[in-house]
Amino acid sequence: MTIKFFAPLALSAALLIGAVAGRAQDAPGGGPSSVDAGTEGKDVYETICQACHMADAKAGHGAGAAIPALAGNANLADKDFVVTILVKGRGGMPWFTDMLTPAQIAAVSTYVRNHFNTFPEPVTEADVKRIAAGSTASPRDCATC
Repeated sequence: MTIKFFAPLALSAALLIGAVAGRAQDAPGGGPSSVDAGTEGKDVYETICQACHMADAKAGHGAGAAIPALAGNANLADKDFVVTILVKGRGGMPWFTDMLTPAQIAAVSTYVRNHFNTFPEPVTEADVKRIAAGSTASPRDCATC
């Protein structure tokens, strides 16, 4: 992998962390207490995911790789599928447990399942924590992901 590949991810992460930190300081009690999938999920998607999956989530192609479409993706009917990919990574898709909180993973998963698909059941922080806890291997060592 080259710096050209990771530089946009690092920049996106820095922007996301700054936006989230700023919001947390303004919230009563020191930080947000619930997941707002409509706003937070959309923000995470637009800041990180759409760089590869495109604004319409219909996929992207570049650097010799095909990026899977998230819109109309039947695999996302299983909420554990999208969380597993975000927690463990898969192929060229990195894992995001070092970059996103369980609340943010739940929010973006719910956003993608609702906004670009018709899967209404929300993904919860408990779902993310359950899947993350079940991961005993390093994300890149996961042969079944």
